[in-house]
Amino acid sequence: MPGDSERWRCTGCGNLTRFDVTRTVRSQDYVHQELSGAGAVEERNVLSETIERVRCRWCGATDSVEIVPRPDADRSDSDPSAESPTGLA
Repeated sequence: MPGDSERWRCTGCGNLTRFDVTRTVRSQDYVHQELSGAGAVEERNVLSETIERVRCRWCGATDSVEIVPRPDADRSDSDPSAESPTGLA
């Protein structure tokens, strides 16, 4: 999975936003069961995760998806111009 300063990109068609991700997750879940029988996961602790396949939603390619740096990854949170392109709030 891409980190905070990375993203996926399809080299085949240029897609940056839509991907089908097939993954296997092993987790420990805290499930709250209502008296009516309805249940919901309230906490999830991921013990392991394996990405099996990433497929581009636009062109269907699975061999052309790569992880690239995000363009805003080098910006500092303290940089005042990070709020807007003009540097004005």
